[in-house]
Amino acid sequence: MGKGDQRSKRGKIFRGTFGKTRPKRKKAPEAPAARGAKTARKAAK
Repeated sequence: MGKGDQRSKRGKIFRGTFGKTRPKRKKAPEAPAARGAKTARKAAK
C-alpha cells in the first residue's frame, strides 16, 4: 500500500489517475461574474 499500489489513493495521486478510490471532482457551474475574475487574475501573473 503505497505509491506503487494502483488501488490506493496515494498510488492514484502518484500516477495521476482517477477511479473509485479517488473520484474526480465535478465542476460546479460558475456565475459569469466569477469566471471573469478568475481569468483576470491568471492574466495578471
